Amino acid sequence: MDKFTKPLRFADVFAGCGGLSLGLLEAGCQGVFAIERSPLAFETLRHNLIDGRRHQFDWPHWLPKEAMTCEDLLLKHGAQLDGIKGSIDLIVGGPPCQGFSTAGRRDPADPRNQMTEQYLALVEKLQPRFLVIENVAGFNMRFDDEENLDKLLKDPKHDSYADYVAGRLEDLGYTVFRGLVNCSDFGVPQNRLRYLVLCELRGKPETPTPDLFQELLKGRKAFLTSKDLPVKRKVTVKEAISDLLVAGKPRVENEDSGVKGFKEAVYDIPRNPKGYLRLMRAHSRGEAPSSRRLPNHKKATIEYFKKVQKICRPGYSLSVAQRAKIGTKKHSTTVLHADLPAPTVTTLPDDIVHYCEPRILTVRENARLQSFPDWFEFRGKYTTGGKQRKQECPRYTQVGNAVPPLLAEVIGRVVLSRNQVVTAESGEGASLKVEAGRALPETIV
Repeated sequence: MDKFTKPLRFADVFAGCGGLSLGLLEAGCQGVFAIERSPLAFETLRHNLIDGRRHQFDWPHWLPKEAMTCEDLLLKHGAQLDGIKGSIDLIVGGPPCQGFSTAGRRDPADPRNQMTEQYLALVEKLQPRFLVIENVAGFNMRFDDEENLDKLLKDPKHDSYADYVAGRLEDLGYTVFRGLVNCSDFGVPQNRLRYLVLCELRGKPETPTPDLFQELLKGRKAFLTSKDLPVKRKVTVKEAISDLLVAGKPRVENEDSGVKGFKEAVYDIPRNPKGYLRLMRAHSRGEAPSSRRLPNHKKATIEYFKKVQKICRPGYSLSVAQRAKIGTKKHSTTVLHADLPAPTVTTLPDDIVHYCEPRILTVRENARLQSFPDWFEFRGKYTTGGKQRKQECPRYTQVGNAVPPLLAEVIGRVVLSRNQVVTAESGEGASLKVEAGRALPETIV
């Protein structure tokens, strides 16, 4: 296979447990390396995708397969990165976004926002043909604190951090397309608003670049059809997790967490799964999904959840009056609506209550709502607390922070399709070959 028929090669920065990478790999791209600072999240990524049984990265021999920061990569392996310039077609990344989140303080001086600068430094060094940045909806919202905003952006003409990042990328030679999407529009059973920045290195002036973000939106119907998912409605919570109900099922010791004293319900393998469940069960080899450990709720907690289910309007967070009625100060508690997509899955397990059982969701149920297939195995501890909360990335956090793989897959298809066109127009050779069944439907182009 010559250089023109190799699949599009990507690097994933701020990779988390691998949601973006998984979608790109399923689209037919080839992973090269991934950077993630959390050892727990990196182990999940390595186990499934870097050295997995379904996917493997073409990992550089000079780069350790271990957790590291983007700063570590640039400082310790700068010379090697210079040596692979031109061999990476796509860099993707979702820099830590808590400083932009509408659910948080939206502090423009949050040091986590500065990690975007490391991403930009890596882009400048490798100069890939394509870039994808995924972030929270608040990434494009104007900060209220104008003084801190100006300090961060160093240019008052930018209304948001997204404007600043777009300007920097344009200075580096990229045409930038961006916008907001709801993941539920692409088959994910979850109302999760994400801000996408899709970029392509500028070519000849006489060949304008098509709007990659609009190509993503136009490709929605073809993508859903190719996945046998509904086009005119959203995938529902019940479609995603009803096979994981525990009522009436025997309970056995949970063994995949390494902690004694926890149970999981026996899983009945669906004989003829359809639609979304069929997608989640694909390639699972008839095995039960992991990460089904049930929480050890106290009796009082179970009664509390029953009260929440009784007074909460399914699909909506508890109101101030409802919180006062049941005596809780927790601001974000939502009971799932069985026939609608879920609210945004967060890193806090008790933000969401099951639609018919008085409990929080299991890691696997959250993963289903994020569109992780059952063959994907999460590694490490389930939860953490105390001082470790800010340092560690247990399974619930890995899932909550992830990019939904289905959204990532349609992004991968769009970039693959555009790369085929660019390759053909530039006369570099034959268009890319991708794995059978994973090529972008022609209607997206």
